[in-house]
Amino acid sequence: MGLLDNILGSVMNNNGAEGGTNPLLGMAMQMLNGQGEGGGLSGLIAQFKQGGLGNLADSWVGTGENLPVSAEQISQVIGSGKIGEIASQLGISQDMVSGGLAKILPDLINHVTPDGQVPQSNDLIQNALAMFLKR
Repeated sequence: MGLLDNILGSVMNNNGAEGGTNPLLGMAMQMLNGQGEGGGLSGLIAQFKQGGLGNLADSWVGTGENLPVSAEQISQVIGSGKIGEIASQLGISQDMVSGGLAKILPDLINHVTPDGQVPQSNDLIQNALAMFLKR
């Protein structure tokens, strides 16, 4: 079990998970992959910048240390409507969703941007996400 799985295990259990993959991790990957609303990785980074938290997102994309994000900041940027939708789909509280995403997103975004650049191709993001699941 990887570090991210350990962190997620402390935030929530794996109800409904297939193959041991945390369902919240799957939702986060969908957000970065551009599935659903939000415009994928670039759109999510733009949301952080519009919310005045671009420095956080920039640290995750860059090659330096990742700055932490709080559950409240996640809710502010992503919006309570989207957080509520995810919570409803997963059958968990909104606090668990925003707290879990606060732990997942920095590492996940960091992993799909190893060169400090947002990939322009969705295929590159998909490949990086697939490699993330293998580690």
